[in-house]
Amino acid sequence: MNAIVQTLSAPVVGAGRSVVFRTRGHAHGPVVRMVSPSDVGQMIKPFVFLDLIDTQHAIGQQGYGWHPHSGIATLTLLMDGQCHYAESTDHEGTMEAGDIEWMSAGRGVWHTGFGIPPIKAFQLWIALPAERELAPAFSHHLSVNEIPSDGPVRVLLGRSGEAVSPINAPSGINYFVVELKAGQRWTYQPPQGYRVGWIAVMDGSLHTPEPVDKGELAVFDHSDAAIEFEATADVRFVLGTAIPHPHDLHLGSYSVHTSSAALMEGECEIARIGSELRAKGVLR
Repeated sequence: MNAIVQTLSAPVVGAGRSVVFRTRGHAHGPVVRMVSPSDVGQMIKPFVFLDLIDTQHAIGQQGYGWHPHSGIATLTLLMDGQCHYAESTDHEGTMEAGDIEWMSAGRGVWHTGFGIPPIKAFQLWIALPAERELAPAFSHHLSVNEIPSDGPVRVLLGRSGEAVSPINAPSGINYFVVELKAGQRWTYQPPQGYRVGWIAVMDGSLHTPEPVDKGELAVFDHSDAAIEFEATADVRFVLGTAIPHPHDLHLGSYSVHTSSAALMEGECEIARIGSELRAKGVLR
């Protein structure tokens, strides 16, 4: 896998991947729901959910109170601001700008969080493979200085060149945050078989070769060909590529599993944890 960066004035004219779908999502207060498991997530699984948060207001318990998950992992990328999170595993912490927090829900977990503005963040859900969807929950917080880089890329999951994320994520998934200056070009060659590809732009704009602007998510055609980018303004975006998730998605209110039996087991576990949290007075 190669990442090539150039700064040139000519337009992008290569024959890389094309955009087959784009959306600006649906706003819910300060949160824009760009991907859900029942819509775009069907196109780009194992990536099944993406929220974009860009707000000058605090995000508190009303927006991100205690809630459960099973069968998925969440990856929170805090680009600007500060937030605090807590989990039913007794893991909690504070995130600063540039940090990420990976939470593998497995068979079940509850979590909560609040943010101090201005806040810019992405929260991603990944559908776990069958061998992980009912495993014990765990999480991993990386500070901005612990995230490996390869040129304009910070490797949140997977690898780019020699830069390898230390997060114990499922194989076959790459997830990067990329920053390019206006006029800068970058070409990304996914590994063989990584036929799922998409980007979401937090700031600025780019050509790929079609224009993609701030607040847009674009899905690429289903192949593992190279993806070409040229920044038309200083830009920050996330890029996900992966081997396609081979299972139908079995959906609960907060859960995604590979089978109805696994979904039932996960939902029973999150109900059990919820009862424990209520007994402790954490939930009302």
